Amino acid sequence: MPLVTSADMFRKAYEGGYAIGAFNVNNMEIIQGITEAAKELRAPLILQVSSGARKYANHTYLMKLVEAAILETGLPICLHLDHGDTFELCKSCVDGGFTSVMIDGSHHGYEENVALTAKVVEYAHAHGVVVEGELGRLEGVEDDVRVAAGMGSYTDPDQVYDFVTRTGVDSLAIAIGTSHGAYKFKPGTKPLLRFDILEEVQRRLPGFPVVLHGASSVMPEFVRMINENGGSMPDAVGIPEDMLRKAAGMAVCKINIDSDLRLAMTGTIRRYLAEHPADFDPRQYLKPAREAIKGMVAHKLENVLGCVGKA
Repeated sequence: MPLVTSADMFRKAYEGGYAIGAFNVNNMEIIQGITEAAKELRAPLILQVSSGARKYANHTYLMKLVEAAILETGLPICLHLDHGDTFELCKSCVDGGFTSVMIDGSHHGYEENVALTAKVVEYAHAHGVVVEGELGRLEGVEDDVRVAAGMGSYTDPDQVYDFVTRTGVDSLAIAIGTSHGAYKFKPGTKPLLRFDILEEVQRRLPGFPVVLHGASSVMPEFVRMINENGGSMPDAVGIPEDMLRKAAGMAVCKINIDSDLRLAMTGTIRRYLAEHPADFDPRQYLKPAREAIKGMVAHKLENVLGCVGKA
């Protein structure tokens, strides 16, 4: 089975009231952990690559790892560029075999965002690739995405129909209260997702797939593992999983998960090395890290996304 676009995935997800997990990948073990969980649970997948991951791992290596995952699992897998910020980057990924790209023009003014997004859509569609756009800005830090506290903005529902119509995007990332990175909300606070905005977007764009970025839950067990083994992460509160499940039952068809993968991997490696200080074999500490990723992804597929058995 070749790589697929997300178009059919999103249509089924919208109709079925669930979401597809879009998991960021950087190396072999992360890809293996994600895809092994999805294979066992027969869940469709979006594997996404940031510009930082592409620089780190090399485009060709990542493509071959994803191709291997398809051969091993037989799953429908979409390969997506996460947070492309220029036409040139999106074009390079389209030309290099990606089946989906995101052009994030949210750091520009509205009209500039429209023009840039439309340009990417024109090129991508001519090559059979789908495009995700973005309206609104999430606070937080993740790879090259850096938006300071107080500089984020909710998506304006009054703009969504105009934006989608003029650009031709296939899906839309919106800002309703999620946040990039692991340092999300202080303990004692209760994160609030603006379901009123989501409902209004759904009313204005019936049947149109919506995307949530910054939707990791910052699972506390992995933060504890890091801190108990030499780390110094401050406590943080992520997005409650029941809120994400509710969003998946509405117009949200794609939920991005990255920080939880990093925390699971790093926490497990730190604990292993603390317990086995003389061990210097990467296979020994990457093996449990891969298993931790697999378990975390299985949890998300079952309890947050609701896409088990939908492949």
